[in-house]
Amino acid sequence: MLTETKKPTTAEFIAGMREAGRLASEVLDYITPFVKPGVTTGELDRLCHEYMVQEQKTIPAPLNYQPPGYPPFPKSICTSVNDVICHGIPGDRILKDGDSVNLDITVITPSGYYGDTSRMFLVGDASIMAKRLSQITYEAMWLGIAQVKPGATLGDIGHAIQTHAEQAGYSIVREYCGHGIGQVFHDEPQIVHYGKPGIGQALVEGMTFTIEPMVNAGKRDIRTMPDQWTVKTKDRSLSAQWEHTCLVTATGVEVLTLSAGSPPPPECIGSLKFSA
Repeated sequence: MLTETKKPTTAEFIAGMREAGRLASEVLDYITPFVKPGVTTGELDRLCHEYMVQEQKTIPAPLNYQPPGYPPFPKSICTSVNDVICHGIPGDRILKDGDSVNLDITVITPSGYYGDTSRMFLVGDASIMAKRLSQITYEAMWLGIAQVKPGATLGDIGHAIQTHAEQAGYSIVREYCGHGIGQVFHDEPQIVHYGKPGIGQALVEGMTFTIEPMVNAGKRDIRTMPDQWTVKTKDRSLSAQWEHTCLVTATGVEVLTLSAGSPPPPECIGSLKFSA
């Protein structure tokens, strides 16, 4: 006999998403001390996988994830180094002094909620260019988050991000975007990181989605590697990405992927409140 799946109440959903977001962020807290010259991206994947499965009792969402037209993703996290924009597959790549790497983490909690977040890591003595690109991308993400409130539009988010990145001389990747998230990995709406104020879907209380701008130091054009997952800058320039999962509240936004080790919001957004 088939039984009807019970949909969570709003309070249950928000509680589930808060837990998922915190747990995803705590994986990044855990792995931070291991991101240093000499470590392989495969070792970082192994450590994160064991922490998620053994300590948190969560499931690594990327492992064997297979959207239509793609092979299964073979690892538990994404490790995108230097000119890799997104979806870098962990392996035998050894991180060296001066590298920059994005670690993208998505967990599924035992109750079925997804938490998705990523951070940039500067390995050893990074270049001024890498530091600046990471900082501008971080600020752009937070300026987009600061637009989130009931009645605002997706265009408001994208415009804030695009303006900040392009004023710094950088470009926004347009082929990949943020997304709705909850009890599925990728859902509507798509959160593009460029746009015009007042354009696009209006935000309503209770929506949950990621904001995850990908910013290139050079041109925005991309190239996809033969593994069908790894995406690099076409001109081989550096790329950076930061990501948070957000909840639209009655008065603004709550950032769900904050934990004890999360970097604080940048000064450029002022004193807005981003947690419950």
